[in-house]
Amino acid sequence: MGTASAQNRPVRWTRGLLFCGLAAGPVFVTAFLIQGATREGYRPSRHPVSSLALGPRGWVQAANFAVTGTLVLAGAAGLRRARDPGDLVLGTRVGPALIGAAGVGLIGSAVFATDPVSGYPPGTPDALAAPTRTGVMHTLVAMPVFAGLPAAAFICAWRSARIRRRGGFALYSAAAAATMLAGAVLAGAGFDQSPRWVDRAGWLQRASILAGFGWLTALSARALRLSSAIKPL
Repeated sequence: MGTASAQNRPVRWTRGLLFCGLAAGPVFVTAFLIQGATREGYRPSRHPVSSLALGPRGWVQAANFAVTGTLVLAGAAGLRRARDPGDLVLGTRVGPALIGAAGVGLIGSAVFATDPVSGYPPGTPDALAAPTRTGVMHTLVAMPVFAGLPAAAFICAWRSARIRRRGGFALYSAAAAATMLAGAVLAGAGFDQSPRWVDRAGWLQRASILAGFGWLTALSARALRLSSAIKPL
């Protein structure tokens, strides 16, 4: 009995880590949606999620970044340990590493707050004359989030196509990656005060986030379903 329990322990650990990856997106999105709906002067259509870390209740969003980043890191570890013997997508090292980098970026976003943009917090200009050091650091640490997740999704789609499994999840992964990248680029233009995008930049960023974290949730769920084959420690 003791031997069987010891043999099952790695399986339980892996499944627990995958559940963290499953929860990361819903936790992050729910938290910033509630904050955005209740924060005075904050317009979800215009302001970035990171701006919620500014102002008197900014610690709530900082905590959201830190908790979500930790969940993403745990999920990446679970994906690294899990393996899909059918299409070899979940067993790759690069994909989980990119997802882990996104987790690190989220934790870094909790440490380095973004600069005010588009008039939030109230009383600040639409754009600062020059970015602060903290704002620059925030931009740098956020890059793995908006680059790592779509890169991992593209790798997932590519590996599936390479072994001639082009349907379903491969197409979804490619679409999620493209949506996240396009949304991030257009949102960035809006936050830089492009007249065409500035009043929709917040929605575009949220579309990007939903695409990326939705894919991570789906990937983690898929790995849980296929977790009958677990890598030994």
